[in-house]
Amino acid sequence: MKPLPFQKDTGAWIAQVWCSFFAALSFSAIAILYLPTENTTKGFLAVSYLFSISSSFTLAKTIRDNQEALRLTSRIDEARVEKILAEHNLIERP
Repeated sequence: MKPLPFQKDTGAWIAQVWCSFFAALSFSAIAILYLPTENTTKGFLAVSYLFSISSSFTLAKTIRDNQEALRLTSRIDEARVEKILAEHNLIERP
């Protein structure tokens, strides 16, 4: 059974993703801070923004976990098929 290839991200991609994340986080926080409105409105926007960020992480983790589960399931199914084929090898039958 051939193992499925493991996808490895490059260091440049990882750095770009983290830099983009922190830039978006910083610029949005600055925009909320300098918004010409009351502090209660700014607080509501800040809490809503933080909730959106945590929900995004949770969604990304859930999608990744489901993909990994499907990958494992497909490997198990592939192993079962190979076992059945090995047990019922038609070439070696008399």
